Amino acid sequence: MLFNSVAFLCFLPIVLIGYYVLPARHRWLWLLLASYVFYAWWKIEYLPLILLSTLVDYTLAIRLVRTKTRWKRRSLLSLSLLINLGLLAIFKYLILFLPDKDPMLLTIYRVDHPLLGILAYGIYFAIPVGISFYTFQTLSYTLDVYHGRVSPEYNLGKFALFVSFFPQLVAGPIERFSHLMPQLRSAVAFRYANFSRAFRLMLFGFFLKICIADNFSGLVDAVYADPRNFDLFSRWLATLGFSFQIYTDFAGYTLVAQGAALCLGVELMDNFRTPYLSTSISEFWKRWHISLSTWFRDYLYLPLGGNRVSRLRWVVNILLVFAISGFWHGANWTFLIWGCIHGGLYLLERFVWGKPGAEAGPIVRFAHGLRTFVLVQVAWVFFRADTTPHAMEHLHLLFASPGPEQLAVKGVWIVLFAAFVLSELWLYRSRFDRAVADWHPLVRWSLYAFLLYAITALGGVANHPFIYFQF
Repeated sequence: MLFNSVAFLCFLPIVLIGYYVLPARHRWLWLLLASYVFYAWWKIEYLPLILLSTLVDYTLAIRLVRTKTRWKRRSLLSLSLLINLGLLAIFKYLILFLPDKDPMLLTIYRVDHPLLGILAYGIYFAIPVGISFYTFQTLSYTLDVYHGRVSPEYNLGKFALFVSFFPQLVAGPIERFSHLMPQLRSAVAFRYANFSRAFRLMLFGFFLKICIADNFSGLVDAVYADPRNFDLFSRWLATLGFSFQIYTDFAGYTLVAQGAALCLGVELMDNFRTPYLSTSISEFWKRWHISLSTWFRDYLYLPLGGNRVSRLRWVVNILLVFAISGFWHGANWTFLIWGCIHGGLYLLERFVWGKPGAEAGPIVRFAHGLRTFVLVQVAWVFFRADTTPHAMEHLHLLFASPGPEQLAVKGVWIVLFAAFVLSELWLYRSRFDRAVADWHPLVRWSLYAFLLYAITALGGVANHPFIYFQF
């Protein structure tokens, strides 16, 4: 179910009414049912996968605390990793190592071999929505139980709710058990303040997604389809446009997710903090997709030794973490290259040009910030391109001779670009729901009216899925 759909606008009020009408002791069951309906709305065939992941980690976590032998505990943890990462590998990465298949041939094959045919078709054409997110969420739980950081959940239904909580199920944030589960257990009374903040978050999230991300998608798609048909200005405009598109698309989703969860009294973690205003690559990764970057820090980088190893080993660890974090995004070598580029930039920043200190003046900080921004834009080319040759061609054409056609710059693009930049500067140290809380009601509601008008006026007929749903 898409957040930016009529179905969700009907679904959420029904969930909220049922949640606050039911007795507190039954609310978790209502939310679990709602979460499964939300997930099954796309393809009910993939519901067994999330159920399997839930059962595996629920069972193994309880066995972990009851097992004292070291090798048995490691075996249980290895089994969890094998099953969860195995499912992820089959449904997301096996396609890299299989020959191309014709959809018609697979359909014919499925008639004679139903089970194998369905599996093959799923591998090739339908990655289960959100599998990377809920897999990492359940893995973090098992790892935390293994290391004694949390106690296991003995109620299977409540653990299933932790795995499938619908606001953040399909595209994060990737929540930790210690943060999300206590909130799901608590009985929350209806609070106007929660709904007021939730309205602001969801309104601004829909503005980012519908008004900015969706309006830049046509420009980006046209140029990336064949950049040779466009001039230098259009190629650079599309390159810049994609960076705005993916950020506002993903940040918009996160804000809507945070708003929907807040209606239920649940505070989800922030996933973005104005990343394009970063003055270094390291700062960028503290502000971009925070739940994923902290996951890799805590469950991969630190277990590899962090910075407590030799310099050579540390360099290898950094490159490995960035490469895996890039490859996490999908079965395409372009994602791996994108991650390696960021790893290389991180190392160059560490050993070559450095980053501005606390005493650095505004001019120095601006220069570092501009360099970081440009490097991030160039790296996005690999993230957006369909193949590595297409990415290399696009990069080459950014510095090649002009093409035959120039995109006509629409006035709405200029307005949206200005609104995006101003909102980023304004929210550098805050968040939209907090930033407007103390405004005069007339000014605040005038802003709400403008955002609602923009969403209505600029929202197209087409319903664009969120980009990160494919990951």
